[in-house]
Amino acid sequence: MTTPIVEMDGDEMTRILWQMIKDELILPYVDLKTEYYDLGLKHRNETNDQVTVDSAEATLKYGVAVKCATITPNAARVKEYDLKEMWKSPNGTIRAKLDGTVFRAPIIVKGINPCVRNWEKPITLARHAYGDVYKNAEIKVPGAGKAELVFTAEDGTVTKELIHEFKGPGIIQGIHNTIASITSFAYACFNYALETKQDLWFATKDTISKKYDHTFKDIFQDIYDNEYKDKFEKAGITYFYTLIDDAVARVMKEKGGFIWACKNYDGDVMSDMVSSAFGSLSMMTSVLVSPKGVFEYEAAHGTIQKHYYRYLEGEEPKSNPVATIFAWSGALKKRGELDGIKELTEFGERLEKAVIGTIESGVMTADLSRICSLSDVKTVNTKDFFKEIKSRL
Repeated sequence: MTTPIVEMDGDEMTRILWQMIKDELILPYVDLKTEYYDLGLKHRNETNDQVTVDSAEATLKYGVAVKCATITPNAARVKEYDLKEMWKSPNGTIRAKLDGTVFRAPIIVKGINPCVRNWEKPITLARHAYGDVYKNAEIKVPGAGKAELVFTAEDGTVTKELIHEFKGPGIIQGIHNTIASITSFAYACFNYALETKQDLWFATKDTISKKYDHTFKDIFQDIYDNEYKDKFEKAGITYFYTLIDDAVARVMKEKGGFIWACKNYDGDVMSDMVSSAFGSLSMMTSVLVSPKGVFEYEAAHGTIQKHYYRYLEGEEPKSNPVATIFAWSGALKKRGELDGIKELTEFGERLEKAVIGTIESGVMTADLSRICSLSDVKTVNTKDFFKEIKSRL
């Protein structure tokens, strides 16, 4: 390697898997160069979350990052880790800094059949990676009163919209987005559809949200009509908009092989649904792509908290590491591609083939063996799964 990958370490069981992947599957074969950032919750707290900002800045500098799953703290976590405050989602901070779009797709292997029987090809979720509930402002309303949405322009002009006349206690949430970020999201989706030659769906709830969601719809349509319609027709692919509830119903009857673009929260939820329906949350690739050509690879699942507590009690690791392995292989492949190091790209491809080959041979972790249709299945713990992959690699 000539240019480092930005390495963002994480929390709980995925932090254990992270080190195992490096020790067993990467360091014996690759002269690994990384710029390391510890995004574990304890260290984020010690640095007042500055380490998260620094890791995002480094990603902009070097162009490729690989990220471990991290804890987004709630009240229970604040108490557990004795936090100074309830720090925001590190993913949200990084995504806002990179102004990217998250593309998530299931890893398809023989013997792991989708719960939706007619799904034959992967469904890729394109998730807008800025704003909405992840950048919200919230108020607990103590009692009766009037809530207003207020915007003060630079020239002092004030625009107000009544939210609600409270007769008693309640709650308020304010969300926002920017035209620049929505535009970047649209371009990323159209370009990715052309690159992968897949149809593109986009869905929101513009019939209810006539300004917020409708703005997303209008920006997508304007860009498509003016810049991508002819390109899509030549490529033999299509773009269409539909309501989010219609998309949810329609996706159940499709065969797959398309990109489904969603706003931030919709994409978060729907990617978990799709990955789980295809087999497991641990079988989902995830890459954040920015308009500047910056790539951040990660697993789409969480920190596997329950397994971590069992691990601390002395139990052998049993977690499925596939998505985290594919985050590493994706980053190595992209680094090799950008730096012109063919061997590095080929290593990432071989690593992925070794993982898939191991599962298709019938050797897998318990989450997959429970749903596998192969006749001869061997359930193994994480360490033995790594041994099988390494033997194939």
